[in-house]
Amino acid sequence: MPATETRKIVIDTDPGIDDAVAILLALKSVEFDILGITTVAGNIGIQTTTRNAGRILALQDRHVPVIAGAAVPLSRPGRNASYVHGNDGLGGVAFPAPLAAPAGDDAVAWLAETLESAEAGSVDILALGPLTNVARLVQEHPASARRLGRVIAMGGAIHEPGNVGPRAEFNIAADPEAAEVVFRSGLDVTLVPLDVTRKVRATHAQAAELRSSGVAAAKVSGELIDAYFQSTGGGESRPLHDPCVMLLVLDATLFTCELLKISVDRTMTGDAGSLDIDASGGAISVAMKVDGDRALKLLFDRLLG
Repeated sequence: MPATETRKIVIDTDPGIDDAVAILLALKSVEFDILGITTVAGNIGIQTTTRNAGRILALQDRHVPVIAGAAVPLSRPGRNASYVHGNDGLGGVAFPAPLAAPAGDDAVAWLAETLESAEAGSVDILALGPLTNVARLVQEHPASARRLGRVIAMGGAIHEPGNVGPRAEFNIAADPEAAEVVFRSGLDVTLVPLDVTRKVRATHAQAAELRSSGVAAAKVSGELIDAYFQSTGGGESRPLHDPCVMLLVLDATLFTCELLKISVDRTMTGDAGSLDIDASGGAISVAMKVDGDRALKLLFDRLLG
């Protein structure tokens, strides 16, 4: 995206340690006109994800509407990842209280109204959690959904192992039915899977660089990465999954995407949510390669700026 161009976006999210870093990146990027943040249950329950969105905005003293969305998946029991993100969803990192109460509790209706009032194709959804809200928009307001520009979503694994099953990734596994709806919707969908997000990694030293800065967004991002180190295994660095969505929109040259037909495992097995390249699947763009060093540099430059 050219530096002078702005893009209207809605961030659909379940904050979430890496969600928080991604939202801070968006808040620090003038290219994004953030119309609202819609929340979904995922990493933690809906009340906490909604409050966390407000807390992240408060850190940057930003007033953006936060609208609560789906508390449960379309048709199966919910799950969460508090074992990674902590009971507060943000790894115990200190954030201020929200500046305002949520602007509503029906994210899907708000999305439909927002799309109807905007020029067709001018609003993108940047989805950082389970795709429940987006799927419900497609199901309940199909004409409004067709007014979307793009849906760019972090989720899934193509050739990489999963993180909640042999091949399943958390966001898709949390609501496989929703992912299938979105992938088959005919919308302009780009998936950002573990195949690329695991290549955008921060080390202890890089987290310390952020933490020691005098910039609030960078300092807190360093603390969030430290919390991620404490709650997970994985050697000397940690992947920054959700920020990759924002990075792809900011600089598409960082990524190589392929048009693939993808189907979602919707069984009740331990690998529900795994993805298959399937001639009968929904046609979507999938990010398959990334320049991890350049991506991390862009992220850090924005957080420190």
